[in-house]
Amino acid sequence: MNEDVRLAAWVRGKVQGVGFRWFTRANALRIGGLTGFAINLEDGRVQVVAEGPQEKCDLLLEWLRSSDTPGRVDGVSEIWDTPRHIYQGFEIR
Repeated sequence: MNEDVRLAAWVRGKVQGVGFRWFTRANALRIGGLTGFAINLEDGRVQVVAEGPQEKCDLLLEWLRSSDTPGRVDGVSEIWDTPRHIYQGFEIR
């Protein structure tokens, strides 16, 4: 099962002001085949949207939940959906 999917994840913890979005983009580019963005939210969370093969989105989600992220991740919530195919590359917003 390696069809294209859309992952929307909300990361909570100490994830703003620590380079979290930059490292998320860097990991998405390292994994390859992903488009989307990472954005700071007003409530202190970071939202990550990634589209691409299920296997690659799973790798990004695994990284978001790992101890290798900058700052401190207290939890990650995610929703899976069909891709919209509207992104060019992976951006920091």
